Amino acid sequence: MPRRAADGASPAYLSPAPPRVLAHRGLALEAPENTLLAFAHAIAAGATHLETDVHGSADGVAVISHDPDLSRVAGREVKVGQLTAAELARIPLGEGQGFPTLAEALDAFPETRFNIDVKSADAIPGTIQAIRAAKASDRVLIGSFSTSRRRAVVRELPGVATSISASGALPAVLAARAGAVGALARVLSGVHAVQLPTRAAGLSVVTARSIRSFHAVGVEVHIWTVNDPAEMVRLLDAGVDGIVTDRADLAVPIVAARHER
Repeated sequence: MPRRAADGASPAYLSPAPPRVLAHRGLALEAPENTLLAFAHAIAAGATHLETDVHGSADGVAVISHDPDLSRVAGREVKVGQLTAAELARIPLGEGQGFPTLAEALDAFPETRFNIDVKSADAIPGTIQAIRAAKASDRVLIGSFSTSRRRAVVRELPGVATSISASGALPAVLAARAGAVGALARVLSGVHAVQLPTRAAGLSVVTARSIRSFHAVGVEVHIWTVNDPAEMVRLLDAGVDGIVTDRADLAVPIVAARHER
């Protein structure tokens, strides 16, 4: 059964039962990151959840891109928000791929769950529109480093899963490490998952007490970005619920073995 959040909700996003693999920007070994091809490769490797990012295009469409500009992935000194979705789709990223829209990704993979990091304020309206149009509220999780961006999307999508933002991460970790379950429940009110690196502000996120505390308030623990199989095993042994990884091909069989126990 999926864990219940502090507000009592149990969204379909948190299924099947953990542990789970969240394919970070898809599987980009033989495909450009955050493209439909990278997502297809991750799904072919057995991933049920995709982690991805959105920015807003010049015409208000939520476009899948981690970076605010094209310099790293396309060698062009232009921002995502300066081009239309159609123009971004024609930017060659390799392997015949351009920048996909969120709507295209949700449509292309209708059985897949998406972990969506809202990277910019101009992505908010397009993200809401794409999820509503696809009737995908039950298979997405909304995250963002910005609490205000995350809440702006979540307000318009009742019942959608969501994860803690950056401002709540350290208070959550401190409360969890101390076993202060009451305080932790207040910090994580309405939140269904914490998605964190292994360390926050120099403190280990993954301790026996912290994992117990997060689980006591019904919140899943997803750790990013983990590509070493030995580290994946260690984290799963510690009780984490999700591994966010660039190497879904390595993580899926490790997680599958847990489900077979």
